[in-house]
Amino acid sequence: MFLSDVDIIQAVKKGEITLKPFSENKLQPASYDILLGNKFVVNDENSTHFVDPVKKIYAKTREITIKDGAEFVLHPGVSVLGVSKEFFGSNQYLIQVGGKSSLARIGLMIHNTAGLINPGHFLNITFELCNLNNVPIILRPGMEIAQLTFSKLSSPTRQSYEQVGRFAQDNWQNFALPKKKKVAPKKKITKSKKK
Repeated sequence: MFLSDVDIIQAVKKGEITLKPFSENKLQPASYDILLGNKFVVNDENSTHFVDPVKKIYAKTREITIKDGAEFVLHPGVSVLGVSKEFFGSNQYLIQVGGKSSLARIGLMIHNTAGLINPGHFLNITFELCNLNNVPIILRPGMEIAQLTFSKLSSPTRQSYEQVGRFAQDNWQNFALPKKKKVAPKKKITKSKKK
């Protein structure tokens, strides 16, 4: 059973759903609109020969931050990662992320397969943004990009998303910028005293 707008407001007020920031203006009859954030991760196609997920070989990437009011041009056939402005999650409800029909009609796909947020997972969702159109699409931080629906569970879960060990602090794991390698401190060379 999906929550109605009335139920969503009540669940947020009771603390059963975390949704920050929350605005009643973004409520639809049975969903809640969320906004595009400011960060994107793009592949560096010039230094990536192939991707092989079985061997844990991923594309080299770079992170781009766009200011509010600025544009991000998503070219045809290109797939990038984006992030939501809203931080959300719930221990009591299953949350689903869906695209908006107005954006789907212009060829913007907001996720490939990862549209399900399990109970116990609290995050700024990562979008898998892809332009299926034959012309570029302009994306702007703060634009309505997706909608959330909330489903009641038939019973409490036996384990949360965090407990099953799939919770990642870095939601862009395997796609974020490579971390700088730590250099081991140089060992002090002590001169031995002559006897």
